Amino acid sequence: MLMRAAVLTRFHAPMEIREVEIAGPGPGEARVRIMASGVCGSDLKAIDGKSPVASRPPFILGHESAGVVESVGTGVTTVKPGDHVIIAMNGPCGRCRPCGAGLFHLCSGPARLPTIMGGPPRVTLDGQETRRFIGIGAFAEYTVVSESMCVRIAADAPFAAMCLLACGVVTGVGAVTNVAKVPPGATVLVVGCGGVGLNVIQGAVLAGATTIVAADVAEPKLKLAERFGATHTLLPADLPRQVGELVKGGVDYAFDATGAPGVLSRAFAATRSGGTAVMVGSPPQGHPAEIDTGLLFASRRLMGTQGGDAAPHRDLPMLAAQYLRGRLDLDGLITERLPLDEINQAVDHVRQGTVARTVITF
Repeated sequence: MLMRAAVLTRFHAPMEIREVEIAGPGPGEARVRIMASGVCGSDLKAIDGKSPVASRPPFILGHESAGVVESVGTGVTTVKPGDHVIIAMNGPCGRCRPCGAGLFHLCSGPARLPTIMGGPPRVTLDGQETRRFIGIGAFAEYTVVSESMCVRIAADAPFAAMCLLACGVVTGVGAVTNVAKVPPGATVLVVGCGGVGLNVIQGAVLAGATTIVAADVAEPKLKLAERFGATHTLLPADLPRQVGELVKGGVDYAFDATGAPGVLSRAFAATRSGGTAVMVGSPPQGHPAEIDTGLLFASRRLMGTQGGDAAPHRDLPMLAAQYLRGRLDLDGLITERLPLDEINQAVDHVRQGTVARTVITF
């Protein structure tokens, strides 16, 4: 079947809207018509050749998506044509050791790595195999994914909001609830108030944190942070000192949502004795984290996370329900909605930091 897709043909270049051919679903797979796809910082890293999971061009980006099941392969039992679904970033096998321990985000099943690296060949451009980012490639009219990556949602749930749950929301909220397990009454610092950081703030609100300090170098993002629940905002200069002036001794939990070198160590230093810092944003591959080891003697913890350590079929429906009940603001995250033809403008806006989230709608 022919479809339109935004194809990256070389690193550091604009994507090209091309007509490609997509195969039908194989056993255990579903072909999904994409209805909405968010533009994420991870997509930009792939464009710049800095993603550890992006193959060489040509490939199709996009991974934060939702749509309608168009057809299914043999043996599929959990979804059917017409179902509305979020496409999760991972489809755990449920049989490996991490899955058996409930660590579905660390699935080591035999199909996991090939999926991350682009999935089995399903799309061709001029007869040449074209990989899909994280095995999804959602900047296209259709994709083919494992049925385990399809999480059903209510038919009346808006696709533009639901697609955000797949990455930015579950990563941010999950860092709070699944990784740090922030308790009610805690004090929290969030560094970086982009799409993921705003959802760390929302997660802290849901967890019952009483003090939520938001830090960013862009003042407009601090205004957004206040809207999503930050009780204090600051432009970081000397982060540990600034935080210490707001919360004596430092915060209970600090989250670095920037991925920028050097930020993690400052966020860690802004925690109190016995506090916890979580690296949420992904730094450049191979970049060391320089931590004052003396801080560790005060029983501080430094943690990482992969996609909020989410279990897709547990966490995504829960977050969708929170949105439908008015407890999670997804509509406010969407700064703009653009068609596929304007994908490169959307990327530019994300680079400029002028948006919380841009959603490509079909």
